[in-house]
Amino acid sequence: MEVKLDKRYPLDVDPARAWAILADLKAVAGCMPGAELTEQLSDTSYKGGVKVKVGPAVAQFGGTVDVLEQSEADRKMVLRGKGADKGGSSASMDLIAVIEADPANPAHSVLHGDASVIVNGKFAQFGGRMMVQVSEMILVQFVENFRQAALALPALASVEIAEDAAVAFGGAPEQATPPMVAAAPPRPAPPVAQEINGLAIVWALIKNWWQGLFSKKA
Repeated sequence: MEVKLDKRYPLDVDPARAWAILADLKAVAGCMPGAELTEQLSDTSYKGGVKVKVGPAVAQFGGTVDVLEQSEADRKMVLRGKGADKGGSSASMDLIAVIEADPANPAHSVLHGDASVIVNGKFAQFGGRMMVQVSEMILVQFVENFRQAALALPALASVEIAEDAAVAFGGAPEQATPPMVAAAPPRPAPPVAQEINGLAIVWALIKNWWQGLFSKKA
């Protein structure tokens, strides 16, 4: 079964700091609930795993993540992940993630993710609609962790932010002459969930299903 996702998430953090997190695969993994990189196989390949908790039971998925493309100029990362559990279920994902500037506010940015996920085994029986709902719930938590991690980085001087704004509006970076502002001190890194709580996800889906059922009857 294949699921496609194309999402944009506004971030109240400048593009440079958002890209600093996206360009660091270990930082990205730290933002994903339950994900962990355990070994670096090469400059562009990593070994890792994901934990999913459903009540007292914990499922462990192991696999690899490969960086297919990384462009600092475009603030773009292309990743491919593959994994499987001991029960025979497997999944693969091709992801294109881009940090986009916010033309209305140079201190803000947008995280754009375009993903194709293929699931085989017992998880495929949940159906595409439920898989999309589960994926969206996980992504919301990921984006919040990502935002907090980016905000924890030292703030850029305003001249650097203005240069990004000038480029976004089609101007030349050297035309921007804002006053210099000292960088803010770094904040402590936010706590990140160590595992995906599958029970909470299932319960949320059940509530959404009941709400949809009663709204149709009404």
